Amino acid sequence: MDTFFVSHGSPTLSIDDSIPARHFLQSWRSEVMQANPRAILVVSGHWETDVPTVTVTSGANDTIYDFYGFPRSMYKLKYPAPGAPDLAKRVKDLMEQAGFGRVKADKSRGLDHGAWVPLMLMYPEANIPVCQLSIQTHKGAAYHYNMGKALAPLREEGVLIIGSGSATHNLRSIGPDNGPIFKWALEFDTWLKESLLNGRHDDLNNYEKAPSGKMAHPWPDHFFPLHVALGAAGEKAKAEQIHDSWTNCTLSYASYRFTSD
Repeated sequence: MDTFFVSHGSPTLSIDDSIPARHFLQSWRSEVMQANPRAILVVSGHWETDVPTVTVTSGANDTIYDFYGFPRSMYKLKYPAPGAPDLAKRVKDLMEQAGFGRVKADKSRGLDHGAWVPLMLMYPEANIPVCQLSIQTHKGAAYHYNMGKALAPLREEGVLIIGSGSATHNLRSIGPDNGPIFKWALEFDTWLKESLLNGRHDDLNNYEKAPSGKMAHPWPDHFFPLHVALGAAGEKAKAEQIHDSWTNCTLSYASYRFTSD
């Protein structure tokens, strides 16, 4: 099973047909991955905790509306995918065996929009079990890369690992929908693509030194999911860009597939 990093951009991805990435995600099963996974593990930029935590949901996942001031129709959307308690236990065991300390279980949390918005487009039937794993923004990129390495066995068990964030994510510096791409955003996005396609994993683990790295990600929450997905594919992982589009002059929806040799 390949692993993936998906840029989910704005929450309006859920309803706005003018966003190119929406059509990319809707074509997932025909263009990217035809076979359905046994379960899905999502690492979202919208769930930060002090220590690694997994969702343990026995019934249907609740839908979390962790955004404000958007069209009312967005707050009526539901993605009641079943929980994946068995997967949650497996994630917990793998990470604890890898030395990440005690991994907590959260039995009440639903799916945040970093999970349910892309999944709603990729797997609209909401019939595949879903579990979420949190990130720790006070830890570094290498920590999250190693987190992914600990989860690598899941790929052989029919589990789809998705890192959901954004290739660029500076919401304090966005422009109009149809404006030109800002130089700093294009600079970082180009560096990211070249680093991934050329297997420069060490560079990715030190992304703060990249051209416009701090501008593209003033906070690391939407970038660390990429490191988890990349690490889960192994040290010799090959990257393929599977989508590339922009909105608001600065929001890159670049998305990647990671294949293990």
